[in-house]
Amino acid sequence: MTTGLENEEPASQQQGRRKGSRRLLSRILIALLALLVLPYLLTLIYIAVAPPTSALMLLRMAQGYMPSYHWVPMSEISPHLARGVIASEDQRFCLHSGIDWQAVQQVVSSDQARGASTITMQVAKNLFLWPGRSYLRKALELPLAYWIDLLWSKRRILEVYLNIVEFGPGIYGAEAAARHHFGKAAKDLSRREASLLVAVLPDPLGRNASKPGRTTSRIAALVERRMRAIGPYARCIGTTG
Repeated sequence: MTTGLENEEPASQQQGRRKGSRRLLSRILIALLALLVLPYLLTLIYIAVAPPTSALMLLRMAQGYMPSYHWVPMSEISPHLARGVIASEDQRFCLHSGIDWQAVQQVVSSDQARGASTITMQVAKNLFLWPGRSYLRKALELPLAYWIDLLWSKRRILEVYLNIVEFGPGIYGAEAAARHHFGKAAKDLSRREASLLVAVLPDPLGRNASKPGRTTSRIAALVERRMRAIGPYARCIGTTG
Protein backbone atom coordinates (compact mmCIF):
# COMPACT_ATOMS: atom_id res chain seq x y z
CA MET A 1 0.00 0.00 0.00
CA THR A 2 1.35 3.41 -0.95
CA THR A 3 0.55 6.70 0.72
CA GLY A 4 1.53 8.95 -2.24
CA LEU A 5 4.12 10.72 -0.15
CA GLU A 6 6.92 9.24 -2.24
CA ASN A 7 5.53 11.19 -5.25
CA GLU A 8 5.62 14.53 -3.50
CA GLU A 9 8.48 16.87 -4.43
CA PRO A 10 10.76 17.57 -1.47
CA ALA A 11 10.32 21.01 0.04
CA SER A 12 13.96 21.85 -0.67
CA GLN A 13 13.45 21.22 -4.40
CA GLN A 14 10.29 23.34 -4.45
CA GLN A 15 12.12 26.15 -2.71
CA GLY A 16 15.04 25.87 -5.13
CA ARG A 17 12.68 26.03 -8.10
CA ARG A 18 11.00 29.15 -6.73
CA LYS A 19 14.38 30.80 -6.19
CA GLY A 20 15.40 29.91 -9.74
CA SER A 21 12.21 31.47 -11.12
CA ARG A 22 12.78 34.63 -9.11
CA ARG A 23 16.39 34.86 -10.35
CA LEU A 24 15.24 34.46 -13.94
CA LEU A 25 12.57 37.13 -13.49
CA SER A 26 15.10 39.47 -11.89
CA ARG A 27 17.52 38.99 -14.80
CA ILE A 28 14.78 39.69 -17.32
CA LEU A 29 13.76 42.86 -15.49
CA ILE A 30 17.39 44.01 -15.25
CA ALA A 31 17.88 43.37 -18.98
CA LEU A 32 14.73 45.34 -19.82
CA LEU A 33 15.82 48.20 -17.57
CA ALA A 34 19.24 48.22 -19.24
CA LEU A 35 17.58 48.44 -22.67
CA LEU A 36 15.48 51.38 -21.48
CA VAL A 37 18.45 53.22 -19.96
CA LEU A 38 20.94 52.55 -22.78
CA PRO A 39 19.55 55.17 -25.23
CA TYR A 40 19.82 57.86 -22.53
CA LEU A 41 23.47 56.95 -21.90
CA LEU A 42 24.27 56.80 -25.62
CA THR A 43 22.68 60.22 -26.07
CA LEU A 44 25.35 61.59 -23.72
CA ILE A 45 28.10 59.94 -25.76
CA TYR A 46 26.63 61.11 -29.07
CA ILE A 47 26.88 64.75 -28.00
CA ALA A 48 30.35 64.65 -29.53
CA VAL A 49 30.76 61.17 -31.05
CA ALA A 50 29.25 60.13 -34.38
CA PRO A 51 26.83 57.19 -33.97
CA PRO A 52 28.48 54.13 -35.55
CA THR A 53 25.10 52.70 -36.53
CA SER A 54 21.40 53.01 -35.71
CA ALA A 55 18.55 50.74 -34.73
CA LEU A 56 17.01 51.23 -38.17
CA MET A 57 20.23 50.22 -39.93
CA LEU A 58 20.41 47.04 -37.85
CA LEU A 59 16.78 46.24 -38.63
CA ARG A 60 17.30 46.78 -42.36
CA MET A 61 20.41 44.56 -42.24
CA ALA A 62 18.25 41.80 -40.78
CA GLN A 63 15.90 42.36 -43.74
CA GLY A 64 18.78 41.95 -46.20
CA TYR A 65 19.77 45.59 -46.91
CA MET A 66 23.48 46.17 -46.36
CA PRO A 67 24.01 49.75 -45.17
CA SER A 68 25.82 52.48 -47.08
CA TYR A 69 26.64 55.00 -44.36
CA HIS A 70 29.33 57.67 -44.28
CA TRP A 71 29.24 60.31 -41.56
CA VAL A 72 30.10 63.88 -42.50
CA PRO A 73 29.95 67.02 -40.33
CA MET A 74 27.23 69.59 -40.85
CA SER A 75 29.69 71.87 -42.64
CA GLU A 76 30.01 69.20 -45.35
CA ILE A 77 26.26 69.04 -46.05
CA SER A 78 24.54 71.40 -48.46
CA PRO A 79 22.50 74.12 -46.71
CA HIS A 80 19.80 73.42 -49.30
CA LEU A 81 19.28 69.96 -47.79
CA ALA A 82 19.24 71.29 -44.23
CA ARG A 83 16.67 73.94 -45.07
CA GLY A 84 14.66 71.52 -47.19
CA VAL A 85 14.35 69.04 -44.34
CA ILE A 86 13.16 71.74 -41.93
CA ALA A 87 10.75 73.14 -44.54
CA SER A 88 9.24 69.73 -45.21
CA GLU A 89 9.56 67.74 -41.99
CA ASP A 90 9.48 70.21 -39.11
CA GLN A 91 8.93 73.91 -39.82
CA ARG A 92 8.90 74.77 -36.09
CA PHE A 93 12.16 72.88 -35.46
CA CYS A 94 13.93 75.92 -34.02
CA LEU A 95 11.00 76.80 -31.75
CA HIS A 96 9.93 73.63 -29.94
CA SER A 97 11.68 71.50 -27.30
CA GLY A 98 11.69 68.19 -29.13
CA ILE A 99 7.92 67.76 -29.43
CA ASP A 100 5.73 70.20 -31.33
CA TRP A 101 2.48 70.09 -29.37
CA GLN A 102 0.98 72.71 -31.66
CA ALA A 103 1.44 70.34 -34.60
CA VAL A 104 0.08 67.45 -32.54
CA GLN A 105 -3.08 69.45 -31.83
CA GLN A 106 -3.51 70.24 -35.52
CA VAL A 107 -3.07 66.59 -36.50
CA VAL A 108 -5.59 65.41 -33.91
CA SER A 109 -8.17 68.03 -34.89
CA SER A 110 -7.79 67.40 -38.63
CA ASP A 111 -7.31 63.61 -38.38
CA GLN A 112 -4.16 63.75 -40.50
CA ALA A 113 -1.95 60.72 -40.77
CA ARG A 114 1.32 62.65 -40.84
CA GLY A 115 2.81 65.91 -39.66
CA ALA A 116 3.32 65.76 -35.86
CA SER A 117 6.60 63.84 -35.80
CA THR A 118 9.43 66.34 -35.30
CA ILE A 119 12.98 65.94 -36.54
CA THR A 120 14.03 65.27 -32.94
CA MET A 121 11.42 62.53 -32.58
CA GLN A 122 12.60 60.98 -35.84
CA VAL A 123 16.18 60.99 -34.52
CA ALA A 124 15.02 59.17 -31.39
CA LYS A 125 13.07 56.65 -33.45
CA ASN A 126 15.71 55.97 -36.11
CA LEU A 127 18.65 55.92 -33.71
CA PHE A 128 17.22 53.88 -30.85
CA LEU A 129 13.77 52.43 -31.61
CA TRP A 130 11.93 50.91 -34.58
CA PRO A 131 9.66 52.06 -37.43
CA GLY A 132 5.90 51.56 -37.57
CA ARG A 133 3.11 52.84 -35.39
CA SER A 134 2.49 51.68 -31.85
CA TYR A 135 1.62 53.27 -28.53
CA LEU A 136 4.61 51.54 -26.94
CA ARG A 137 7.07 53.09 -29.38
CA LYS A 138 5.52 56.54 -28.94
CA ALA A 139 5.69 56.15 -25.16
CA LEU A 140 9.43 55.49 -25.47
CA GLU A 141 10.01 58.07 -28.19
CA LEU A 142 8.54 61.15 -26.49
CA PRO A 143 10.76 61.28 -23.38
CA LEU A 144 13.77 60.44 -25.54
CA ALA A 145 12.99 63.39 -27.79
CA TYR A 146 12.87 65.71 -24.78
CA TRP A 147 16.15 64.26 -23.50
CA ILE A 148 17.89 64.70 -26.86
CA ASP A 149 16.65 68.29 -27.18
CA LEU A 150 17.85 69.03 -23.66
CA LEU A 151 21.40 67.77 -24.27
CA TRP A 152 22.07 68.50 -27.92
CA SER A 153 22.09 71.79 -29.79
CA LYS A 154 19.59 72.17 -32.62
CA ARG A 155 22.47 72.07 -35.08
CA ARG A 156 23.69 68.77 -33.58
CA ILE A 157 20.19 67.27 -33.76
CA LEU A 158 19.90 68.14 -37.44
CA GLU A 159 23.46 66.95 -38.09
CA VAL A 160 22.68 63.53 -36.64
CA TYR A 161 19.35 63.38 -38.47
CA LEU A 162 20.92 64.19 -41.85
CA ASN A 163 23.55 61.51 -41.30
CA ILE A 164 21.32 58.61 -40.22
CA VAL A 165 18.02 59.20 -42.02
CA GLU A 166 17.07 56.64 -44.68
CA PHE A 167 17.15 57.94 -48.27
CA GLY A 168 16.69 54.59 -50.01
CA PRO A 169 17.18 50.83 -49.49
CA GLY A 170 20.38 50.63 -47.44
CA ILE A 171 21.21 54.33 -48.09
CA TYR A 172 21.69 56.31 -44.88
CA GLY A 173 22.64 59.93 -44.54
CA ALA A 174 23.26 62.85 -46.86
CA GLU A 175 26.72 61.80 -48.07
CA ALA A 176 25.75 58.25 -49.06
CA ALA A 177 22.53 59.53 -50.67
CA ALA A 178 24.25 62.28 -52.66
CA ARG A 179 26.88 59.92 -54.00
CA HIS A 180 24.40 57.13 -54.76
CA HIS A 181 21.77 59.27 -56.48
CA PHE A 182 23.78 62.12 -57.99
CA GLY A 183 27.42 61.05 -57.99
CA LYS A 184 28.59 63.99 -55.91
CA ALA A 185 29.38 64.97 -52.31
CA ALA A 186 26.60 66.10 -50.00
CA LYS A 187 28.09 69.60 -49.80
CA ASP A 188 27.66 70.03 -53.57
CA LEU A 189 23.94 69.24 -53.79
CA SER A 190 21.91 71.79 -55.72
CA ARG A 191 18.57 73.09 -54.49
CA ARG A 192 16.73 70.78 -56.90
CA GLU A 193 18.76 67.71 -55.91
CA ALA A 194 18.25 68.47 -52.22
CA SER A 195 14.51 68.83 -52.73
CA LEU A 196 14.37 65.46 -54.51
CA LEU A 197 16.16 63.80 -51.58
CA VAL A 198 13.74 65.39 -49.13
CA ALA A 199 10.82 64.21 -51.25
CA VAL A 200 11.74 60.55 -50.78
CA LEU A 201 11.86 60.74 -46.95
CA PRO A 202 8.21 59.74 -46.37
CA ASP A 203 8.76 56.55 -48.43
CA PRO A 204 12.50 55.86 -48.86
CA LEU A 205 11.95 52.25 -49.93
CA GLY A 206 9.38 53.16 -52.56
CA ARG A 207 10.70 56.43 -54.05
CA ASN A 208 13.87 57.18 -55.96
CA ALA A 209 15.52 60.62 -55.93
CA SER A 210 17.57 60.02 -59.08
CA LYS A 211 14.62 58.53 -61.01
CA PRO A 212 11.67 60.48 -59.60
CA GLY A 213 8.14 59.57 -60.53
CA ARG A 214 5.30 62.05 -60.82
CA THR A 215 4.56 62.07 -57.07
CA THR A 216 8.20 62.51 -56.07
CA SER A 217 8.69 65.32 -58.62
CA ARG A 218 5.56 67.11 -57.44
CA ILE A 219 6.62 66.91 -53.79
CA ALA A 220 10.15 68.04 -54.66
CA ALA A 221 8.77 71.13 -56.38
CA LEU A 222 6.72 71.94 -53.29
CA VAL A 223 9.75 71.43 -51.03
CA GLU A 224 11.81 73.71 -53.26
CA ARG A 225 9.23 76.50 -52.96
CA ARG A 226 9.03 76.11 -49.20
CA MET A 227 12.82 76.03 -48.97
CA ARG A 228 13.08 79.55 -50.37
CA ALA A 229 10.94 80.94 -47.55
CA ILE A 230 12.24 78.90 -44.61
CA GLY A 231 15.44 80.91 -44.02
CA PRO A 232 14.27 82.95 -40.99
CA TYR A 233 13.00 79.75 -39.34
CA ALA A 234 16.36 77.99 -39.71
CA ARG A 235 18.50 80.42 -37.77
CA CYS A 236 19.10 77.93 -34.95
CA ILE A 237 21.25 75.83 -37.30
CA GLY A 238 23.25 78.78 -38.60
CA THR A 239 21.81 78.93 -42.12
CA THR A 240 19.40 81.59 -43.29
CA GLY A 241 20.16 81.79 -47.01
